Amino acid sequence: MTELNYNHLRYFWAVAQDGNLTRTAQRLNVSQSALSVQIRKLEDRLGQTLFERRGRALHLTEAGRITLDHAEAIFATGEELLGTLRETGAARQAVRIGALATLSRNFQISFVGPLLARTDIEVVLRSGSQAELLMALQSLALDVVLTNQAPASDALTPTIAHKLSEQPVSLIGAPALLGQTRAVGDLLRAHPVILPMAGSSVRTGFDALVDRLGLRPQIAAEVDDMAMMRLMVREGHALAVLPSIVVRDELRSGALVEAEALPGIAETFLAVTVARRFPNPVVRDLIETATRG
Repeated sequence: MTELNYNHLRYFWAVAQDGNLTRTAQRLNVSQSALSVQIRKLEDRLGQTLFERRGRALHLTEAGRITLDHAEAIFATGEELLGTLRETGAARQAVRIGALATLSRNFQISFVGPLLARTDIEVVLRSGSQAELLMALQSLALDVVLTNQAPASDALTPTIAHKLSEQPVSLIGAPALLGQTRAVGDLLRAHPVILPMAGSSVRTGFDALVDRLGLRPQIAAEVDDMAMMRLMVREGHALAVLPSIVVRDELRSGALVEAEALPGIAETFLAVTVARRFPNPVVRDLIETATRG
C-alpha cells in the first residue's frame, strides 16, 4: 500500500489555513505552481477533491474538511512527541456543535454531557442565530445545530431535523406567588406572565389557549431568550411560560414550582444536520443517545 506523503499533507494544511494559494506560496517561499502540484498529488492519493474555488478564494470540500481534521490531529500528535511526552493521551477528535443563542442551557448541557468526560473528544460549542448556524452547517464548519425552530428544507438546502425531545410547557413561578393554586385559569387571572416572543411555537399555542379560555392575561414581559426568562421568573414577580427543563435546578431546589401543564403546548428540541458523505460518527451517537433519553 502506498504511504501517505506528510509533506503533501503539510502543504494542504497551510493552504487550508489561508484559503488562498498565492498567499500561502508567498508565506512558504515556494512557487504557486509547485504548491498546486503538492495539493494535486495529495488529492490523487486520497481520491478526493479537497478544495473548490469560489472567486479568488479556496474553500474546503467535505473531504477537505475531514482531511483537515485528521491533519490537525496528526500534527498535534507530532507536537506531543517533540514535547517529550510531557502530556499523555491520543489526539482529540473535534465535534463542532452550534446552538441557538436563545436555547435552554440545560438542554445544551444534557446534549453535550456525554462528551465532556471523554479524553479523545474536543467539543467546540458555538452559539448564534438560526441563519448564522445553518449557514455554518451548510459550509461544514459545524457538524450539528441544536435548535427549537424547525428549519426550512428544500432541494438546495437539504437539512435533516432530528427530533430529540418534546418538553411539556407549564406555568412556572415562585412558591409565594403560586401559593396552593395550580389551576392555569386562576393563575393567569391573578398574576402577570412572562412570555416567549410572538411567532414562536410556544407563544402561538399559548395565545390560542387563552383565547379558548376567554382570558386576557397581563403580560409582564416578552422575551426571546430562555436563560433570561429563567432569571426573570426567579425574581418572583410574575409567572413564566416555560418547559420545565429550563428551570430544572430551581424546581429541584424548591426555588420555583410548576403549575399545571398548559394543554397542547410543548417545546420541541431538534438536532439539525445535513446529508454528508463523511458524517461525524460522534454526532450520530449523540443524537441516538439524546433520542433514547
